[in-house]
Amino acid sequence: MKKRMNVQKEIERLDPKADCQRIVFLTAYLEFPWDMTRALELALFRTFAVPSIATLLDKTGEFRNATQRRYDDTSIVINEIMINGYDSERGGTFIKRMNRMHGQYEISNDDFLYTLSTFIYEPIRWINKFGWRKLYHNECLALYYFWREVGERMRIKDIPDTYEAFEQWSLDYENKMFANAEATQRVANCTRDLLLSFYLPKALWKSAEPAVYALMDEPLLKAMNYPIPSDATRHRVEGALRVRAKFMRLLPKHKNPQMMTFQQYETHPDGYTVEDIGPKSLRDKWAS
Repeated sequence: MKKRMNVQKEIERLDPKADCQRIVFLTAYLEFPWDMTRALELALFRTFAVPSIATLLDKTGEFRNATQRRYDDTSIVINEIMINGYDSERGGTFIKRMNRMHGQYEISNDDFLYTLSTFIYEPIRWINKFGWRKLYHNECLALYYFWREVGERMRIKDIPDTYEAFEQWSLDYENKMFANAEATQRVANCTRDLLLSFYLPKALWKSAEPAVYALMDEPLLKAMNYPIPSDATRHRVEGALRVRAKFMRLLPKHKNPQMMTFQQYETHPDGYTVEDIGPKSLRDKWAS
């Protein structure tokens, strides 16, 4: 418990802009490693509700034909940037790799902006609702400043100047752009089934789908053409997560950061280099 308090005191005394890389590291890998992963998974779903994003993802075939690989590579890039920081040589290398991959496709600036916003606000909403404590204000600001810096290195234009303005922009974009499309449901179904496979045998996936839907809001569910879960289902799922949060408050803090890059990814059993990241078609093209 003393270790946990020391981490919180460090976070509280750091500057959310100047020290955003350190704050994000502490928050994501010492304070809320499980919650951050779940929130970023949900953030991925939100991007599917924008038809232009879903259509591109569906067109590449990666979500249908290499779902686990696509998930692993996305996780690796995000974690490498968050663990090492955007100013580090390693973090910068993975940002450059990401930019090179994105440069092969036509992606609007607004779609880039919206995706970037989900990395900020989805973790904040999830942790404030289901985490063992709520985020401090400077943790929320640090997430904004961190991903804003990453966005600038991605050459994303017109990133709103404040935390509040970017959140409002993101909400307005959802209201304007969320819509049901065939591609939306295809990429969402592939990702949903992958996430269920982490916890359950295939025979139980169907019965567990309502629990996944209970974590989504109504606009997201409608865009994906998913059924609205009953109030009872929502209460059970959210109740279970809040019980977990209470239990987590009683546990001793992790002595070491819970970092995904130290875990064995299924599609990279022997580890990975930056050149291993990306769709096979691009890897083959760049290797030739």
